[in-house]
Amino acid sequence: MSQHTNPEQTAEAVTQANEGLDESTKTEAGEDLSAASPLDAASQATDSSAQANSEASSQSEPAEEDTTPLPHSDMPPKVPSASDNDQDAEDNEGGQPMTLMEHLNELRRCLTRACIAVIICFVGCWIVVDPIFDALVNPLLAVLPEGSHPIYTTLPEGFFTRMFIALVVGVFVASPVIFYQVWSFIAPGLYDEEKKYIIPIAFLSALFFIGGGLFCFFIVFPFVFTFFISFATESIIATPKVSDYLDFVLKLLIAFGLIFEMPLFSFFLSRLGIVTANGMRKMRRYAVLIIFVVAAILTPPDVVSQLLMAGPMLILYELSILIAALFGRKSPRKQKASENDADAV
Repeated sequence: MSQHTNPEQTAEAVTQANEGLDESTKTEAGEDLSAASPLDAASQATDSSAQANSEASSQSEPAEEDTTPLPHSDMPPKVPSASDNDQDAEDNEGGQPMTLMEHLNELRRCLTRACIAVIICFVGCWIVVDPIFDALVNPLLAVLPEGSHPIYTTLPEGFFTRMFIALVVGVFVASPVIFYQVWSFIAPGLYDEEKKYIIPIAFLSALFFIGGGLFCFFIVFPFVFTFFISFATESIIATPKVSDYLDFVLKLLIAFGLIFEMPLFSFFLSRLGIVTANGMRKMRRYAVLIIFVVAAILTPPDVVSQLLMAGPMLILYELSILIAALFGRKSPRKQKASENDADAV
């Protein structure tokens, strides 16, 4: 008995067989993927760690390039250079560098305050100008021979002479304010520890300036006028012109006042490291020549006046060397030696 196969049953059987084959294939593929997943994770972890190491090395390379070896212990400590000081000079209160216009505005403010102080003192000296005039003329009257006296040669000479006297004496009276404004303008270029000396230095500047004028008035003038008047004879009587006399006197007062600032400027420059005591000793021969040239320019063309000015200048120069040696900034080697001695103690 032959069996006949139904085509529909045959198609269903083939479809079921294909579906079973697909499911088995998917299952095997899933097992393969699950089995391969740990390896893939491991490879991914290895790749990520390698990438992290490369990034860390790339970041560490600039740090290794920027790293410099530490200085040897025997090397001297770094001393602030002039460029560092100039950078500090351009730092204002906000920590930003000052522009040229800001420097000019600061200079204008300092000059304005100094001029206001001079004007106020000028008005005050003008009120009492006659006693000041008599005091300045007395050294000349004390050495003039009998019958001789100073004279005016023009009508407005007396008025303008008194104005000149009031102005110069007003500068001396206002010198504390003037020097304070000068040092205030310089203050931005100083270190913080040096700025606290501004007021004492301004006071000492005014004191030295006035002291130089007093030295000239009480010590120099009697010798100079006695020397000049000694050339008068009975037939040739000295009748000096008041304006010429006071012009000579007031210029000498200002010159001696500025000369007496030499020790103070030596202290300031030595503290900044600009000058040293050894350097001033080496330059002594040139300094002596410059001193006599300056004395010859500031004084009349006579030997007595030149020596009376050059002598105090030489003494002040030697005093300036001593001040620079005592208060000047130490060299790096000496500074380290002093620090080692302090540590040993």
